[in-house]
Amino acid sequence: MNTASAPVNSASARYHPVSVLLHWVLGLALIAIFALGIYMHELPFSPQRLKLYNWHKWAGITVLTLSFVRLFWRLLVPPPALPQSMVDAMPAWQHMAHKLTHVGLYLLFFAVPLVGWAYSSAAGFQVVLFGVLPLPDFVPTSEGLADVLKEAHEVLAFAMAALVLLHVAGAVKHQVIDRDGLMSRMGFGRS
Repeated sequence: MNTASAPVNSASARYHPVSVLLHWVLGLALIAIFALGIYMHELPFSPQRLKLYNWHKWAGITVLTLSFVRLFWRLLVPPPALPQSMVDAMPAWQHMAHKLTHVGLYLLFFAVPLVGWAYSSAAGFQVVLFGVLPLPDFVPTSEGLADVLKEAHEVLAFAMAALVLLHVAGAVKHQVIDRDGLMSRMGFGRS
């Protein structure tokens, strides 16, 4: 059964170029910071590990900042609606998965870095952005709290990675199986 809908060909169905840029910058940043987190987690205690932890924190604060910019931009310039032909071709569960994945990603864009920041504070390590700008600790130093926040940061980071993979899988499905042009909405250039 071919449920492919007509390809997206309307400029109004595309995301604004700023939205596209924010999407891809944040996406690439998330992949890089997740990979760095996995890599540094297994390193023995050393100056190199401390340096990578600082880079990870800086990247996390950058992701948090980009997430605020992206949310503000999304509220200012709402995304285009899915073309009705696509909505009609999608089973209800796919449409619900589409919505829930996006909501989950937006929540985790904020939760993961904020919990990481709180973990660093609870562990007694202030975040000093780029080595020059000390950020406030917003939880007290506490070994027990640090343990809980460390676990929460890891679980949330893996949940975000899973949702990113689900998002990518959905986009690939639309590109390869449905051939409905959905990915062109978030691409650079003209469709």
